[in-house]
Parts: sequence; C-alpha cells; structure tokens
Amino acid sequence: MELSLLIDKFSIKGRLVSLQPFGNGNINDTFLAIYRNTFTETQVILQRVNRNVFPRPEQIMENMHEVTKHCHEKLEDDAQKGNDDRVWQMPRIIKAKDAKDYVLDDQGEVWRVITRIMSAHAFEVAQGPEHALECGAALGHFHYLISDMDPKTIKDPLPGFHITSNYLKNYDRILETDHAKALIAGSMEAKRMAKFIEERRSLALCLENAEAKGELKKRMFHGDPKVNNIMIDDVTGKGTAMIDLDTVSPGLIHLDFGDALRSICNPAGEEESNLSKVVFDEDLCTAFCKGYMRQAGSFLTDSDRAYLYDSIRLLPFELGLRFFQDYLAGNVYFKTKLPEQNLNRARVQFRLCESVESRERSIRNLLERL
Repeated sequence: MELSLLIDKFSIKGRLVSLQPFGNGNINDTFLAIYRNTFTETQVILQRVNRNVFPRPEQIMENMHEVTKHCHEKLEDDAQKGNDDRVWQMPRIIKAKDAKDYVLDDQGEVWRVITRIMSAHAFEVAQGPEHALECGAALGHFHYLISDMDPKTIKDPLPGFHITSNYLKNYDRILETDHAKALIAGSMEAKRMAKFIEERRSLALCLENAEAKGELKKRMFHGDPKVNNIMIDDVTGKGTAMIDLDTVSPGLIHLDFGDALRSICNPAGEEESNLSKVVFDEDLCTAFCKGYMRQAGSFLTDSDRAYLYDSIRLLPFELGLRFFQDYLAGNVYFKTKLPEQNLNRARVQFRLCESVESRERSIRNLLERL
C-alpha cells in the first residue's frame, strides 16, 4: 500500500503536502508528514512498528495508549497549577478514521501516527553540563509522570530486558561452547574480559536482590533513555519531552537512571578503541543528577536513593556483559562490521564501569547531598 493512501486512513486535518523519511532510528520505519490548510501547518510522524523487535505491535499500541493518556491528564492538571518553569510535552496518538490507534496495511503490519514535538530537537551526544542537567530534568519529570501508574496496566514489551541474572545465565551457557572456549583460549583480551565478569558477579544482582527483599519496588521505566530520545526546546534550551515510548515497561526506575548516565557521561562513545579516552565524566554526572532530583526527588524513597550509585555501576557492566557474550556467540545479536567489534565494545563498557568504581565515594557523596 502506498504511504499516501495509508496515512489517509488517519484523521488529520489539512492537505498532505510532504511525506518523507525522517530521523535515524534503527527500529521502526519512520516518516515525517506535513499537512497544510489556509491557516495552519501540522506535522506528524508516521511509523511502522517493527515486528522483528516487538512481536506483538498491537500490544505496543495498547501500552502507548495507556501511558500517553495517563501522562496527558497529569500534564494538564499540573499546567493548571502553574508550578512548572517550562511547558512539558508528550507525543499524542492520532486516531485512525475508524477510531483505532493504528492501521493495518495489506501485509498485516501495524502503522501509527503520532504528533511531532515542535520547535525542539535531540542531540546524539551530551553537549555539556547544562545539556546534561536538562536531560536529567526530562527523565526525572517523565519518571514523575508515570510514578503513580499501576505497572500491571502495561504489558512488558521486551520480557527479560535488563534482567542481569538472565544475561549471566546465557553467558554461562555460551561459555560452555567450543567456539567460546577457543576465542578465550586464543585471546589475552578475552581472558581479561572473562576475569572482569567473574570478579563482579555479585554486583550483577544488586538491584534484583533489593527488589526481592522489598527494598525497591517495581514502578514504570522508559527503557531507552539515551540522549537522542530527550527533546530540548530550541528557544529556551530546556528539556521538554521524552520520546520513543515503545519500551516503557514495568520495572525499576534505577535501570533508566543508570543507563542514562552510562550514555551521557561517556563522551568517547561505545566504539572508542583507545581506552584511555573512556572516562566517566563527573561534571556531566553532577549536572544530570541535579536536574533529575529536581523533578523526581518528591517521590523517591530513601531505599530508592540508596541504590542509585549501584545502578550507575551496574548498567555499563550489564551492557559490557551483553557485548562480550555476543562476541563469544559469534556476533549474532548486535550488528558488527568487524569480527572483534563486540569485544572492543565490551572493553569500553567495562572500562567505564571501572571508572565509575574509582569515583564511588564522590558519586555517593553527590547523591547524598541532592
């Protein structure tokens, strides 16, 4: 089905004047549609929900409906109180003409239309402490918006995601294969990676154990809080929205907190080959945490706060573990251009983990002050 005929099935006012590929996302096919009439212009996002990543895209749309409905109601209520220093935004689902939240094409693929966050854009890397502060504020506010949602109303879009114990079990299984044994036997660097994992097995379960003991409770988390999913207002420079809501899941907010800092505080990036450049940037961390606590501090418990440092250390370890086990398995999950690319990615994450560990006292002191 032609895209123009597909998008015509949605209730959008005006005449379609442009429909072009949009963004650089790796999951969903995404297009920007521009509609105009005599008085206004409307820009919306047309997307196909990728069944290879989300086997039940209808479920993804049910989740998005619940999340956006809850957040929009809360945003409207807060706006009436007039306490915010900015206008917070969130994408809205555009209904199809049959009143559903999506349309099925001739192949049974799920397509949706959502509003575009206007006069704002996202960056690929942290631009400095002020930007990191706004990223923290945006994530903290999003966590505040969904903090009172019942996790049972959302179906887990990616079961097993961020369950570190499961990744360890899979790693142990892969270690027993001949392929993995040969790679480790033939590489000093692979031996070092394996030793790094063994030395930190206990930390891998810190959040899961805390939840099992009742010290942490399952809420909702974003699932992909990287810097390019955080929209910054072009005029004010303030964080204004979190986008890419497909991975919103029941779970611990610590997973978002640690993952955001893992991404933002490593300016060298995930592909850096010179490990001396991989350093956990404390200035960016300080700024992010200040912004986050201003928005999320009201609902965080003492136990929540007590495990924030552990999440900062855990998330680079978890991703490094996933990269390394994929290297040992023959690079079957993460896309690679070189045979040892996942090995190098693991090196970067483990170096970042070490950098966090070396700064434990100052990071804990920071979190206690906020």
